[in-house]
Amino acid sequence: MTITTRKVALSGLAILGVAALLAGCASAPKGGGSSGAAGADFLPCMVSDSGGFDDKSFNQLGYEGLIQASDELGIKPVTVQSETETDFAPNISNLVDQNCNLIVTVGFLLAQATAEAAVANPNVNFAIIDDLADIDGDGKTDSSNVKPILFNTAQAAFLAGYSAASYSKTGVVGTFGGIPIPPVTIFMDGFVDGVKYYNEKNGKSVQTLGWDVATQNGVFTGGFAQGVEAKTAAQGLIDQNADVILPVGGAIFISAGEAIRDSGKDIAMIGVDADLYETYPNFKDLYLTSVLKGMKVGVYTVTKDAAAGKFNGSPYVGTLENEGVGIAPFHDLESKVSPGLAAQLEEIKAGIIDGSITVESPSSPK
Repeated sequence: MTITTRKVALSGLAILGVAALLAGCASAPKGGGSSGAAGADFLPCMVSDSGGFDDKSFNQLGYEGLIQASDELGIKPVTVQSETETDFAPNISNLVDQNCNLIVTVGFLLAQATAEAAVANPNVNFAIIDDLADIDGDGKTDSSNVKPILFNTAQAAFLAGYSAASYSKTGVVGTFGGIPIPPVTIFMDGFVDGVKYYNEKNGKSVQTLGWDVATQNGVFTGGFAQGVEAKTAAQGLIDQNADVILPVGGAIFISAGEAIRDSGKDIAMIGVDADLYETYPNFKDLYLTSVLKGMKVGVYTVTKDAAAGKFNGSPYVGTLENEGVGIAPFHDLESKVSPGLAAQLEEIKAGIIDGSITVESPSSPK
C-alpha cells in the first residue's frame, strides 16, 4: 500500500469524534426506536471495525464503555472483531442470530451494514459510532431503531491546532490520516483551522502540512493499522521540518511515534480519541496533548438506557459544551508550552461554546 493524496467527497452528516462526561442529544431524525428488552433479558453486543478492540483508540474506547455498562448490569456482552470490511454484515447477522437486543457498531465504515440490518430487524436496537447510518442520502437515519453516537471533534481539534502552532519552534506543523472519511477529516479540518486562528490572533505564519481544508485534499495511509505506510507519512512531514504532528486514525500514531524517535529531533505528537499519554505511554514524552471524544461514556450511557427500556433513535452528540469532546492535559510537556496558552485556550473554548468563534467542518453534525 502506498501513501496517497486524495480528494475527499464528504457526506454532510458524519463525524469521528474527553474521556469524561458525555451528555446532550439532538432531535431524532425519524422518531424513537422500540424500547427493546430490559433487565435480565437484555443482551448488549458490539462489532468492531478492522482496527480491533485493542487499537488504543476508538474501538477500544467503545468496547470499554460496553464492558463497564455490562459489568454494572451483571451481564456478559457478546463482542466480535472484524478483520476486513467483508466481515461487517456477517458479524452483525451473527449477533442478530444470538438474540442481541442492542448491537453497537463501531465506526463510519459499518454504516451500510448497520442500516441494512436495522431495516431487516426492526425489533433489534442498534447504535453506531460516528455515523447516522444514512444510506439513502436524505440526511436522516434510515431506521428509527438506530441511535447515532456522534462527536463534533472539529471543536476540540481547533484547540489542539492552536496549541500546536503556539508550541512549534520551526513554524511548521503537520497532520495525516488513515482513510479519507468524515470521522477522520473532521479532526484535520479543526486542527488546520486552529492553526489559522493562532496566526490571525498572534500575527504569525505557522504552516500546516498534510491537509487542505478548502480542497479537502490530504495525505492518507489507506488504513488504520500501524506500519510502513504510516511511518512513511510521518517521515514526510518530518522531512519538511514539521515539529508537531497529528496522526488521525487508529494505531497509525504508533508508527508516527517511531518515525519521530528515529529522527532524533525534538518533535511533539498529538493523539486522537483517547488520552494517549494514559492509554499508550510508550511515547509519553512526545505527547503535546490528545484530541478526545467520549466514546466510552457515550456507549456506556446508551447501553444503560437501552437496558432500562429507554432506547430512542435521537442522535447522541458530544461537544465542548457538554464535555463530549476536549483536549487532554499537556502532561510532561507542560513546562515547554507558553505560560499564557492555557488561559488562551479557555477563552477560545468559551468563544466556541457561546458562538462568538465559529468552528465548522463539512463533517460536523448539523
